[in-house]
Amino acid sequence: MDLGPGVTLRGKYLLTSSIGRGGMGEVFSARGLDDNREVAIKVVSHRIVDDTLMARLEREALAARRIRSIYVPEVY
Repeated sequence: MDLGPGVTLRGKYLLTSSIGRGGMGEVFSARGLDDNREVAIKVVSHRIVDDTLMARLEREALAARRIRSIYVPEVY
């Protein structure tokens, strides 16, 4: 699947622009289709995905979800 502006992910988020790209993948600006909320979505490159990496990313996301600060983005 080619990702870019105009693509809808899982029927929930419409990608609006690319924010940045790096060695792990790409980050997109997107809009929630059900609540119109602006979000950032990190897409990991299929070339580097393995169970260890995905477990690490999940742990990081769960830890980041616990942070409540106006200076830190919410993680969903």
